Amino acid sequence: MFKIWAKILKDGKIIKQAVYQSEDKFAYSKFFNYLADICEELDIATPVLLKTHIFNYAKFSTVRFIPRDFAETVDFDKLILENIT
Repeated sequence: MFKIWAKILKDGKIIKQAVYQSEDKFAYSKFFNYLADICEELDIATPVLLKTHIFNYAKFSTVRFIPRDFAETVDFDKLILENIT
């Protein structure tokens, strides 16, 4: 089981948040699926996922997506995913 805390920040304040949890074992190969589910729950576009994003999550248990990581225009400063298991 694992949990990921997703928060959307604008001007340094959390404007939306969600906790994604699954009973399955965490797998980096499924990270895009987790990200897509989180973005659907937060009702935002899914960002482009790069190897560096996955490496940052693996090394620091957190990853940040900024507006340039999205193909569509977004109205927030950061999307942050944190491991809270």
